Amino acid sequence: MARKKPLPLYENVTITDCAAEGKCIARVDEKVVFVPFVVPGDIVDIQVRKKRKSYCEAEVVRLVKPSELRQEPMCRHFGVCGGCKWQILPYAEQLRMKQQQVYDQLTRIGKVALPELSPILGSAKTQGYRNKMEFECCNKRWLTREEVESGATFDNMNAIGLHITGAFDKVLPIEQCMLMHPLHNDIRNAIRDYADATAMPYFDIRQQTGLLRDIMIRNSNTGEWMVLVQFHFEREGDKERAEALMEHLTERFPQITSLLYVDNQKCNDTFGDLPVVTYKGNDHIFETMEDLRFKVGPKSFYQTNTDQAHVLYSVARRLAALTGNELVYDLYTGTGTIANFVARQARQVIGIEYVPEAIEDAKVNSTINGIGNTLFYAGDMKDILNDSFIAEHGRPDVIITDPPRAGMHPDVTQTIMRAAPQRIVYVSCNPATQARDLADLDPMYRVEAVQPVDMFPHTPHVENVVLLCRRE
Repeated sequence: MARKKPLPLYENVTITDCAAEGKCIARVDEKVVFVPFVVPGDIVDIQVRKKRKSYCEAEVVRLVKPSELRQEPMCRHFGVCGGCKWQILPYAEQLRMKQQQVYDQLTRIGKVALPELSPILGSAKTQGYRNKMEFECCNKRWLTREEVESGATFDNMNAIGLHITGAFDKVLPIEQCMLMHPLHNDIRNAIRDYADATAMPYFDIRQQTGLLRDIMIRNSNTGEWMVLVQFHFEREGDKERAEALMEHLTERFPQITSLLYVDNQKCNDTFGDLPVVTYKGNDHIFETMEDLRFKVGPKSFYQTNTDQAHVLYSVARRLAALTGNELVYDLYTGTGTIANFVARQARQVIGIEYVPEAIEDAKVNSTINGIGNTLFYAGDMKDILNDSFIAEHGRPDVIITDPPRAGMHPDVTQTIMRAAPQRIVYVSCNPATQARDLADLDPMYRVEAVQPVDMFPHTPHVENVVLLCRRE
């Protein structure tokens, strides 16, 4: 059997530009090479890890000469944790790259006529801006290269942290995440310390055994805190052990106003279809935006950068240009944040969302804010938003759509065009799929405005708001 040819090591390679997913680009032997954890201008030695016909993927084995752009990372986990690949890039440069990313994806994928893009709106906070994080609990911790090369042995292989890219069954233990309020880190580390002190079994992803499975922590701008712990009950006494941890958190952190847990027997960590037990406090927290209050439950979607969410939704409201006479459809409404945010400027707003619990929260959010001109419906967008629905509820004057990363289903874009609203405000967390949908809508709608918004500093992710107007 022939031996595989070793993958090449390239020396003194210059990084030329940023690419998607937080990687950067070099060009070697007439091939594009994608490299993470570098910035344009770095000169590096790189080891190819994957080789394809037209491109390669590589990792840095030596930083020969740092770029003038490069700055010190703020996080001790940088270079291993894949969450904030751009923290070695100055924030102004991050914004420039994100602006370019939006332009490139709309032009290369969408291929539609564009106005001049408005300058990206940066986040006032670049640390401690996330209001929600989830952490895996696993009995197979990821060992860093330094730990492996040290030859040390590790008696405790448990970890609470984040999955390593490409290793679904390995978790990097996180001591401190700089994107969250410090109390997030304190709570997570306290759970780790208690679990280790009481020999609580961590979850084994491959074997699907073990008690401690997943942690979700949320906080709000009202000062409320939600902690949800996922367990995997399999032995007698597991529930009692789980509730002992809950009691420990109750005593240690009086700041927690919503302490919840789930018994998850599934093969994945999603709990949208599982009952949630309220151990202490409420089953929700509240966020505020302007003079509105929003109820957020454990299954609810709410933008994870609270302050920047106000900026994003203000852009959407401005582009919608409501006068008080319009019927507005808010697609993928979540907990009705946008619907309620614009309701006072519209005749009526109808919100549609897949998650039933989120729709119930949306209704509550209208009630507690004294808003009486909203209607909400739960179900799959492509099934609910059809010609019969529009005939029953009226043809919208304006549609606001904020779909998940996959964008809109082709059936949805076709229904929108048959409904023929005067304006569409398209809020997207993935400009690539947004560009695809803009191409589908292009026969009837022209792009009038493009406004990028940065919700996630130090990551390559960017939100983008596009105004489309019906062609006459």
